[in-house]
Amino acid sequence: MSQISNAAAREVFTDGSCLGNPGPGGWAYVVDGGPWACGFEPATTNQRMEVVAAVQAVEDLDGPLRIVSDSTYVVKCFTDEWWKGWHRRNWLNTAKKPVANRDLWEPFIEAVLARGDVTFEWVKGHAGQRLNSAADALAVHAAGAGAGQSGNRFDDDVLDRLSDPRSAPQRPAKGAVSTDEPTSGNREITGHAVAVLGHRPPELGGYNENPVSRKVLRQLSDVIAAKRQMHPDLVVATGLGLGAETLGAEAALAAGVPYVVVLAFEGVERRWPGPSRQRFAELRQRAGQEFVLANRVPVDTEAFGKAMRRRDTWFMHNCDEAVLVRRTDDRTLGDLYRRLEEALDDVWVIEPGD
Repeated sequence: MSQISNAAAREVFTDGSCLGNPGPGGWAYVVDGGPWACGFEPATTNQRMEVVAAVQAVEDLDGPLRIVSDSTYVVKCFTDEWWKGWHRRNWLNTAKKPVANRDLWEPFIEAVLARGDVTFEWVKGHAGQRLNSAADALAVHAAGAGAGQSGNRFDDDVLDRLSDPRSAPQRPAKGAVSTDEPTSGNREITGHAVAVLGHRPPELGGYNENPVSRKVLRQLSDVIAAKRQMHPDLVVATGLGLGAETLGAEAALAAGVPYVVVLAFEGVERRWPGPSRQRFAELRQRAGQEFVLANRVPVDTEAFGKAMRRRDTWFMHNCDEAVLVRRTDDRTLGDLYRRLEEALDDVWVIEPGD
């Protein structure tokens, strides 16, 4: 690939995001003072969105380009010439398995090689670089809103307008639910809302009360009581799922703080053990508000996953903070933690232990 003078190349920052992996995704590119765009795909992965962001920049922008990305997956394909090995091995990776996302990579590599005026540079993500942060914000916005936007001149006001529902009608406003299903509730939490999410019973010592769950309950109660000192209008938001979410409601009761229940769909508890269903009914009855995001029970695992991701996105649009019960060495909640950090003012982590 021919080398291009940095002075001659237009710098474009790209990024991708996914609400769940796989899940609804967004991509974005930004040229400071120049074109910008973001787009949406309903079912994708974070890696695909990173590639699509770069693909769209190359397709949309003329002249010499320097793609700046925080994805080593995108950048090293060209700087380390991964593509040469893929070609040499007939699109097998070093483990002799098919190269992932070939449908994106093959035409993209051909386009970059044909142009001969595109280079790539890696930047550390979430490190305060203004345009990397902007591309990330646009990608997250598109994924959450389920729609894309574009413009001819990017400046910091673009992000301000995206956060204003009057000037960005496709972005779900606070309390909006991105679903065609019937819903109930007022679609608004009154007060300073803290979502409680996290591990299910297997990571909390089991389905019955045990030392791990009791410790987590005490920690949650202490955190909620402390937050109420700072926010007298504090409200806890919980999906009442087994594990951390149920403990969140119980901790709110122990701390004398009201809580709201946010159900992904009606009947979420129908396959639980009898005692768990009974406790669910009791806690649901004592909630100050209730939001049911869909009346239809998911028909399969994929539909269930989508319903839960939609519920998590609702928390991100309607809450101010979150408490996540998560073992830091467990990757299963890592993506949720990243999404919460991107969307909310503060995220506290409680690590369960023996």
